[in-house]
Amino acid sequence: MKFKEPRDTDKLLWTEHVKEKMKFYDLSESRLRRLLRNPERVEKGVAPKTVAIMQTTKSKKRPTEVWLMYQVVKVKGLEPKVKGQQKKIKIISAWRYPGKSPVGEPPIPAEIIKELKKYE
Repeated sequence: MKFKEPRDTDKLLWTEHVKEKMKFYDLSESRLRRLLRNPERVEKGVAPKTVAIMQTTKSKKRPTEVWLMYQVVKVKGLEPKVKGQQKKIKIISAWRYPGKSPVGEPPIPAEIIKELKKYE
């Protein structure tokens, strides 16, 4: 199936990094939106001012966890009609973790940490 690239909306911003990770880990936009709406676990993100959230997949043969790291950002130049409308969620990264991760800091793969340090 061809990968459908997510588009920025009035509530969500998608980074190029997360688009590449979605292709690599075979994650769809709807899967990540569902994770945003209903996370099973919420952790502090590794990058400054970020949040990491997780949902388990319901597979018995190969259980995995889908992780998403995001940041709430203020958007300049918007006239808020409703209070809080100036904020957007910037989705930074997404990945699959095989098995069950330990509670605490999110298990971010080394290559993702290395790539995130480029943007600091």
